[in-house]
Amino acid sequence: MSVPFALLGLLDREPSHGYDLKRDYDTYFGRGKPLPYGQVYATLARLLRDGKVVAGDAEPGAGPDRKRYAITEAGRQEVEEWLAEPVEPEPHLQTVLFVKVALSLMLGRDAEGYLDAQRAAHLHRMRELTELKRTGDVVEGLLADHGLFHLEADLRWIETTSARLSALLKAMDPVERTAALQAPGTPSTQGSPPRKGARS
Repeated sequence: MSVPFALLGLLDREPSHGYDLKRDYDTYFGRGKPLPYGQVYATLARLLRDGKVVAGDAEPGAGPDRKRYAITEAGRQEVEEWLAEPVEPEPHLQTVLFVKVALSLMLGRDAEGYLDAQRAAHLHRMRELTELKRTGDVVEGLLADHGLFHLEADLRWIETTSARLSALLKAMDPVERTAALQAPGTPSTQGSPPRKGARS
């Protein structure tokens, strides 16, 4: 979630105080991860500096004086462009998950054990999201579905990778990689023996 764009979008709806922006962000987008007040006002300060929002005069209230922020034309244009731009469909080839598995193999660590632990963590989170989907409102249900679909894809990747650890270890071996590059399609007979963490 891009916090600056989310706050700009909320301000495009109507001018608001920082307190109201935090409340609306937490309601619509936070979902268990509230936006800290410090981040709200730091973001507003940057948007103000960049001419994306303007701040009104301090208004007296029950607590400290507050400023009402409003989006500028430049800010509105930025929101329009952001909303029209599709999110990059990432192939997830460089995720933390892959890096951990690859490094485990390279360092002779227990890659299979890591995948087992990751599978358990995914299943735990999927049970939480399933419960949220069952008990939550339509917004929570849709957000839970989004998370569940991604976790299901990760689980399929974990199963595939677990079954191909030996092949991945071979692909990560510099000797094997050199041999493969020199003779494409010709399996190499050289390289390191399987290490701990990779199935034989």
